[in-house]
Amino acid sequence: MPNGVAPAQPIVSISNLSKIYASGLKALKSVDLAIRRTEIFALLGPNGAGKTTLISIVCGIVKASEGVVLVDGHDITRDYRTTRSMIGLVPQELTTDTFETVWNTVRFSRGLFGRRADSAHLERVLRELSLWDRRDSKIMTLSGGMKRRVMIAKALAHEPTILFLDEPTAGVDVELRRDMWRIVRELRDSGVTIILTTHYIDEAEELADRIGVMNNGELVLVEEKDALMRKLGKKQLMVTLRDPIDRIPDGLAGYALDLSPDGREMTYTYETAGGSNGVRPLFHALDEAGLAYRDVQTKVSSLEEIFVDIVRARP
Repeated sequence: MPNGVAPAQPIVSISNLSKIYASGLKALKSVDLAIRRTEIFALLGPNGAGKTTLISIVCGIVKASEGVVLVDGHDITRDYRTTRSMIGLVPQELTTDTFETVWNTVRFSRGLFGRRADSAHLERVLRELSLWDRRDSKIMTLSGGMKRRVMIAKALAHEPTILFLDEPTAGVDVELRRDMWRIVRELRDSGVTIILTTHYIDEAEELADRIGVMNNGELVLVEEKDALMRKLGKKQLMVTLRDPIDRIPDGLAGYALDLSPDGREMTYTYETAGGSNGVRPLFHALDEAGLAYRDVQTKVSSLEEIFVDIVRARP
């Protein structure tokens, strides 16, 4: 270890975690995962991949069939009250008393965890979530986006150090999504560790420090977001020719180029891990073939394309 300094203990440590329901469904299969302090970790995967089951076990809602989960070094089974008090959960479904006011809802949530009354903290949370002016409104009168904010306020009422967000921006408009992103970043900057599941690939691309991909109950990949896009991403090089051609010259056959129907553009796809060196021989081959070009453009694959490739590659 550099300078003899031991790596920081993960704030959530998951080892050999499995869940088999009474129906025989294997929702989780030997999952191992370590969440770092104050990171934003995005968990991706199709419906039924096991994301919500994993979160529910860590939060003490569902009992694991096998495995160990530690929260800041505490076992979630033996030290349930301690670990649960460290965790805030914003579930995917909007579940709250529609006839209660915003203020009473968050105050009650704080009391559930045995926290002493702290009106100043609750006011701060509501102001940060743009809910202070609606504190006396009944939940039933709020829009879907505002109700989502109330769910986050409830989860933050007892001052957790870990926040789970299960599809936090599902069903909200684009403007509110971006506002939610700002809130998530500010929470991380204040010292809160964020674990979120999302169907919006751009959300993970925008927010996450690391990405985990689940499929069929397995955690198939965990990677730094930037490293993931470098390692598994692809680039496309679009070469616009000065004069159209009928077919790809034989000297370029080894590059698996795609020719546009009008014969004016060739597309070359290559791995980003190869860097720019991968295209230099192509330009040499273009010169050898006597093809003049007037424009070159590149396109880097998105996280969504990488995610689809990963899932398709798994059985």
